[in-house]
Amino acid sequence: MHVIVVGCGRVGSGLAVSLTAEGHTVAVMDKSAKAFRRLKDWDGPRIIGSGFDRDDLEKAGAIGADALAAVTSGDNTNIMTVRIARETYLIPNVVARIYDPRRAEIYQRLGIPTVATVTWTIDQVRRRLLPDEDVGDWSDPSGRLTLLDRSLPDAWAGRPLSELEEHGKVSLVAVTRSGVPRLDARELVGQEGDVLHLAILQDARHHLDHILSSGAP
Repeated sequence: MHVIVVGCGRVGSGLAVSLTAEGHTVAVMDKSAKAFRRLKDWDGPRIIGSGFDRDDLEKAGAIGADALAAVTSGDNTNIMTVRIARETYLIPNVVARIYDPRRAEIYQRLGIPTVATVTWTIDQVRRRLLPDEDVGDWSDPSGRLTLLDRSLPDAWAGRPLSELEEHGKVSLVAVTRSGVPRLDARELVGQEGDVLHLAILQDARHHLDHILSSGAP
């Protein structure tokens, strides 16, 4: 794959190096030549320019590129870069880093793939502060949809696991039982030791916590 990385900060330079190590061709773009000092022993293309300048993008190999990541320090720059990459050059895999979680959610609804830096960082810090707490294994860029694991409380043993679901808000994806993952979770009756794998919207967390702790659907 040929990948264009726009922004040679800590994220951009680290991404470029890791992608190159995996065998991909990578072109790195930044408005400041000084930013390229982060790329030690780098043999790939370095383009001094803007992610929304078509001439600069074409120097980076935008025509026929497989992927583009816009990871500059500016939300607007990243969004504009991704839109041009996708709409003008038809680059199939694009992503923009966004600092404002609210804007990330809006762009995601418009079909623009984003990573909300603040939301992701908060999640990662929580994982290290509260290692024993059940937290989501994955969140979408808006931070509203989470995949999480929960141990089945004793009160739910012997009860249909389908009762855990709430239409449009909580979905039971799978169950791990005796170390074996099961995708027929909705058809199962709870057993001691079950681990639930759920997809849940952020505003339904309290509902899920309540029904798990109270044993009442």
